[in-house]
Amino acid sequence: MLPLEGITVIAVEQAVAAPFCSSRLADAGAHVIKVERPEGDFARGYDAAAKGQSSYFVWLNRGKDSVVIDLASQAGRGSLEALIAGADVLIQNLKPGSMDKLGFSLERLKKDYPKLICCTISGYGDDGPYAHRKAYDLLIQAESGLASITGGPDGPSRVGLSIVDIATGATAHAAILEALIARARSGQGADIRISMFDVMADWLTVPLLNSEAGNPPQRMGLAHPSIAPYGVFRSKDGRDILISIQSEREWKKLCSDVLDQPDLPNDPRFASMVERVRNRQLTDTTVGASFATMTRDDLLKRLSDADIAFAEVNTMADLASHPHLRRIEVDTPKGPVTYPAPAAIVVGEPRHYGAVPGIGERTGTIEKPSARIKSS
Repeated sequence: MLPLEGITVIAVEQAVAAPFCSSRLADAGAHVIKVERPEGDFARGYDAAAKGQSSYFVWLNRGKDSVVIDLASQAGRGSLEALIAGADVLIQNLKPGSMDKLGFSLERLKKDYPKLICCTISGYGDDGPYAHRKAYDLLIQAESGLASITGGPDGPSRVGLSIVDIATGATAHAAILEALIARARSGQGADIRISMFDVMADWLTVPLLNSEAGNPPQRMGLAHPSIAPYGVFRSKDGRDILISIQSEREWKKLCSDVLDQPDLPNDPRFASMVERVRNRQLTDTTVGASFATMTRDDLLKRLSDADIAFAEVNTMADLASHPHLRRIEVDTPKGPVTYPAPAAIVVGEPRHYGAVPGIGERTGTIEKPSARIKSS
């Protein structure tokens, strides 16, 4: 039996953040009913990379039922009400105020369904001057300051994936699981509000505190502001390898076993982490010159034998054939698609991942809503 079997989730969702959350609930056995507008979640049209279907949608909507509801109509709102009446969890990330205008204010839902766990995802929360702004992943990367510390010296950059949406979805997932545990004890639901800006501000605590202490982070690409050598160096055959030297012991091992320069640590310019950072250009030039005399295979063997932390700077093509990549296969309207497996492994309990629905497609039977949550 999966952990969330018997739990019903209504997801009035679109794009990435809320679908990320609800897909994880579905993986754990929850019955997730995705409410889509007649034209479908607009994320269905983001790209056509997965057998002609959106990679985003195929990734984030496995194991759900899709129900088409026109919330602009009275009949549609009645249908949503019926679904909520039989639900344990309601997730929604519509534009701020949209659910209120449709008659589904959180105050009313809490009164009518006291055991319901509501999770509302927004850009900036309920209050403040930006509360009603539209918010998307890249906008929050910029507004939060994340973009200002990402990239190289030439200018700010976006993180190469939807990190704000994914972080927000993961935060919502954790909060909902906490609320389900609390409800099992108290019998009461919860009203969870999560803003994308709050999530990213939380994750940016370390660079923020450093900035407030007078040490604003600098954009350094794949280098580290306070450790050297910690960065990318190129092999003789053109492969980029990132190494991390965290201690004087590791520095001495690198010099003797990889660089063949055992006396290098005796040079005052390289004698400590502080000096290596102060002389970063010389440190990096010295390490880089040595790396450039060796092939990738030779370097990887030397680094591994010396127990130096390293990684190759891989492409997506490299990831596709990586020896540690685990995949799952899910059915979609256009055939099976394989992609990376969720990270959590529960030993002895292999997971089965449900199909990705077409618009309005139900992989199971949606039970008649019960009245177990509605107050009398």
